[in-house]
Amino acid sequence: MNETRRVLIAADKFKGSLTAVQVAERVTAGLRRVVPGVEVEALPVADGGDGTVDAAVAAGFERREIRVAGPLGQEVTAAFALRGDTAVVEMAEASGLQRLPAGVFAPLTSSTYGSGELLRAALDAGARTIVFGVGGSATTDGGAGMLTALGARFLDADGEPVPPGGGGLAELARADLSGLDARLSEVELVLASDVDNPLTGPKGAPAVYGPQKGASPDDVATLDAALAHFAKVLEAAVGPRAAEHAAAPGAGAAGGIGYGALLLGARFRPGIEVMLDVLGFAPALERASLVITGEGSLDEQTLHGKAPAGVAAAARAAGKEVVAVCGRLALPEEALLRAGIGRAYPLTSVEPDVAKCIADAGPILERVAARIAGDYLG
Repeated sequence: MNETRRVLIAADKFKGSLTAVQVAERVTAGLRRVVPGVEVEALPVADGGDGTVDAAVAAGFERREIRVAGPLGQEVTAAFALRGDTAVVEMAEASGLQRLPAGVFAPLTSSTYGSGELLRAALDAGARTIVFGVGGSATTDGGAGMLTALGARFLDADGEPVPPGGGGLAELARADLSGLDARLSEVELVLASDVDNPLTGPKGAPAVYGPQKGASPDDVATLDAALAHFAKVLEAAVGPRAAEHAAAPGAGAAGGIGYGALLLGARFRPGIEVMLDVLGFAPALERASLVITGEGSLDEQTLHGKAPAGVAAAARAAGKEVVAVCGRLALPEEALLRAGIGRAYPLTSVEPDVAKCIADAGPILERVAARIAGDYLG
């Protein structure tokens, strides 16, 4: 393997340890420790969840910051990314779990209003295509908060706005979408997500993801009933498409904000596919002879639309060799090979102590990358 090799690093974040940008920096440093002159191209990736704006900025988008409402109504500084007339908006920037105070959950009352404010800011900035990355939400409000920020009205029997959050939708009597921002009909809105759940039911947003947001079994039942009621009231307002969207793949993404986005006319696409397009992955892949992907945990979930699986599938289709780095590896070799990953290098292969791997992920990842250089670039 002595021919000149060009390495493309297209890895996601190691959640809680390293951002996708830091992963690329550490892998580059480790490779160059063994092969100083190796050509490396870094393209940090994300699948639509948290870290999506950072990945876009690393690929050359401009970072724009604005003040919006957080999930509990408190003001937060959130960012979106813009290049030309394409914007990348990440709902977790405004309405993500990381926006809640430590140890605080609000499954019934947290709202996506700030996500709607981010979309409005992208429209104000002149965006004609908006990639709306959803995931990592603190919310289960079906996108009602987002729609409110964009001009919709959700009223109780007395004609008053219902309280924020999924729980408040139980009081909904009438939905009025006539005041929605007119610019929404002129943009291409792409719903980028790695989950294809419907809005309600056993595979719906409350049942599957509610417990991660602090919802008790009673809360899950309350939210499921409230979101089903929300869809029923919307059916009276906009017709049968409200019910069709509720059952559609992606409606349950990020606490049902996918449903709200579908009502706005969004097209649902797997998050990693959208992001690879937006980030310019295809030309970078063409230039590479070895692709290094990865994320914090390579496990069963990875195979269902997470970034490394998307990168590996595209690389395999182009006939490129792929290896992966990860914090922990919970997939057998045959599953990796089926996904298009020739070999995986977990941090635990050089440091068995998991706590150390989390605390010192950067230096350990450099050592792992040095091993890859020895195996593939020597």
